[in-house]
Amino acid sequence: MDPQTEFTDEDVDRYYQRLKQDAEQSAYHLNPDEEMTLDLVRGLMVNEGRLGYPACPCRLPAGEFEADLDIICPCDYRDPDLDEYGMCYCALYVTNEVLGGAKAVAPIPERRPPIEGRLKTAAAPGAAEDTHGAGTRPAGLTKPVWRCRVCGYLCGRDQPPENCPICKAAKERFERFM
Repeated sequence: MDPQTEFTDEDVDRYYQRLKQDAEQSAYHLNPDEEMTLDLVRGLMVNEGRLGYPACPCRLPAGEFEADLDIICPCDYRDPDLDEYGMCYCALYVTNEVLGGAKAVAPIPERRPPIEGRLKTAAAPGAAEDTHGAGTRPAGLTKPVWRCRVCGYLCGRDQPPENCPICKAAKERFERFM
């Protein structure tokens, strides 16, 4: 049986409502194009049924949990895509600017490196040191760490999130932690 036919419209709607509530509680937004968003939700459900985890519906999963960790929704590329393009690669998540029509949507290049680039390898000598204004990054960190000055939430990424997923504080309320 085709895994996509196993879900009723009610199943898809429940998953969508849960995803939407989770997104909004974390200061994210789902794409307002409900028909497209529901298709993406179906893709997540199919992948979850097939693989046991909700791999991003717009990428080809390897079918191995460890190899697919970076594309389990919400994927590792969502926040950088939101920061730069206003929506994620599959367009499931959008920013306030896109939601309000202040920013036009445009094609988003794939950030996920080829499989060879995702394999864990030993760090090159000196790779642990990377200065980011407030000091040297500890060994093993590949991104700067940002701290919400309101609630203390920490995240490792190139830029702070649009809003804190804990207290909803704006991006401007973040500071470099490391």
